Amino acid sequence: MSRSNSPHIPPASAGSNAKSPRRYLGVFRYSGRALGLVWTTHRGLTLAMMALVLAAGLMPAVVAWLGKMIVDTVVLAAETQAPANRHLAIMYVVAEAGAIGLLAGFQRGIAVCESLLRALLGQRVNVMILEKAGTLSLEQFEDSEIYDRMTQARREASSRPLALVRKTFGLIQNSISIIAYGGLLIQFSPIAVVVLFVAALPVFFAEARFSGEAFRLFTWRTPERREQLYLETVLAREDYAKEVKLFGLSSMLLGRYKAIFKRLFSDDRNLTLRKGFWGYLLGLLGTLAFYGAYGWIVIETVAGVLTLGGMTMYILVFKQGQAAITASLSAIGGMYEDNLYLSNLYEFLEVPITKDTGRASSGPNPKDGIRFENVGFTYTGAASPTLQGINLHLQPGQKLALVGHNGSGKTTLIKLMSRLYEPTEGRILFEGRDLQDWDIATLQDKIGVIFQDFVQYQMKVGENIGTGDVQNFDDQDRWQDAATKGLAADFIERMPNSYLTQLGRWFAGGQELSGGEWQKIALSRAFMRRSANVIVLDEPTSAMDAEAEAKIFDHFRQITEDQMAILISHRFSTVRMADQIVVLEHGQIQERGTHEKLLEADGEYARLFKLQAAGYQ
Repeated sequence: MSRSNSPHIPPASAGSNAKSPRRYLGVFRYSGRALGLVWTTHRGLTLAMMALVLAAGLMPAVVAWLGKMIVDTVVLAAETQAPANRHLAIMYVVAEAGAIGLLAGFQRGIAVCESLLRALLGQRVNVMILEKAGTLSLEQFEDSEIYDRMTQARREASSRPLALVRKTFGLIQNSISIIAYGGLLIQFSPIAVVVLFVAALPVFFAEARFSGEAFRLFTWRTPERREQLYLETVLAREDYAKEVKLFGLSSMLLGRYKAIFKRLFSDDRNLTLRKGFWGYLLGLLGTLAFYGAYGWIVIETVAGVLTLGGMTMYILVFKQGQAAITASLSAIGGMYEDNLYLSNLYEFLEVPITKDTGRASSGPNPKDGIRFENVGFTYTGAASPTLQGINLHLQPGQKLALVGHNGSGKTTLIKLMSRLYEPTEGRILFEGRDLQDWDIATLQDKIGVIFQDFVQYQMKVGENIGTGDVQNFDDQDRWQDAATKGLAADFIERMPNSYLTQLGRWFAGGQELSGGEWQKIALSRAFMRRSANVIVLDEPTSAMDAEAEAKIFDHFRQITEDQMAILISHRFSTVRMADQIVVLEHGQIQERGTHEKLLEADGEYARLFKLQAAGYQ
């Protein structure tokens, strides 16, 4: 779908919840889960908040009744001049002051509980999202729909559960107040109670309608928000700064950023203006209802039906009751909106994952190495397979080189071997056992892989190396041994704090490395796993000069004498050292053999080798 035009809100009939009562009520299915989430986050704070809400709900009616008693007692004391009546009036004043103080204390306590729960709950929900992200497969990460769900969940869902609970407790508090107000107001007239409820309904329906539209707008434009976030990253991160400045990209990218905001703001503005207009118009109905009741109460007081204190109380009760009902209905509308946003969280948390059923920790034939049997792989939604009919056998101690143009399937083959992807055809065997039957953690522990786009962690030097084996992440002896094998030890030991030197520019005192030095750090990671039977290097020396590369691969061949090694490289000076060279073209094996045999065959490999060799003459 093109995103060049404004992302208009989809019509309500196409998946909208706003016009269907059944869907409107159905969306509240997340309320119970949110309440349970808050309860299990901290039961003590939840119970304290609930008790404070109940108490705060009763106090306004108590204050209104005490106000009535003060006025009536003052009038009586003025008429009789009796000391007892004066003392009673003072007692009611003191009681009201105490009630107001308690109410303020309850409200402050609610705010404290909310603040503490917000921090705890925000952390818990973010951890839930990150834990779920850790269970997703690489293919799911690359699925834009699932990625959008995660983006939506992370943006709003960490605050929405508490917002929903706060509104729920507020609804309980206001409901208690409304019942208390109703008990007082019904003594004046049952009709006044009906008017109190009916006058608040139009605003509620308007709020619910606009909440639904706001959610659809939020969901519909997630790709634009993500693009905006990406542009912010490119414009504000130091690892993009060189090219942005060198190519003069800043103005162009900032222009795109502004254009996206302009499109999004247009929808926000239209929604806000409509919401404000209808909210004001329908709110006038509530104002008219209040002043109609006000006039009614005044007339009854002038006629002698009500005392002056009664008039004061009923006016206050009607006004505060109307506010409580409006707040309650608004809370219901807000709960509806919170539930819509929470649906993003729970839909992401419920994204199905393929459970690993493999349990094996070893194979029946360790000497068999790795076998690819008619392996094929097609990306979801792709028109043609990325790999097709791959048959390979790599025995322990052998070195395999993969050669081919970009997009020929070399890296995809490595991802299949390390079970980042699952084959769509055929099978892969390791030590005589199908990869599907292996415990995935055990399998990946036996494979050390360094991809071309390895991560440059903003951490200490040793920790950057330690990421290659999380079980021994802090083992400084392992760091040094791995760095020696990866030929990084010399320059690391010259750094200010050696293996404890901070890398990157995100944190104070951070040191930056050259491209070749970073590649040696990444190469060292592969040697952190002493249990690894297979070492895979995907373009590991692309940032190094030819002499450094030759030195590394001579060294690499020596220290991996008993291990299987797979090398992906475009430099034939290193590829020729492999025991077996495989040329991939359009996802299929086009040629295979040693360097000498492939040159004799005078095929694609020979052509590419001669073409590259000519560049050095």
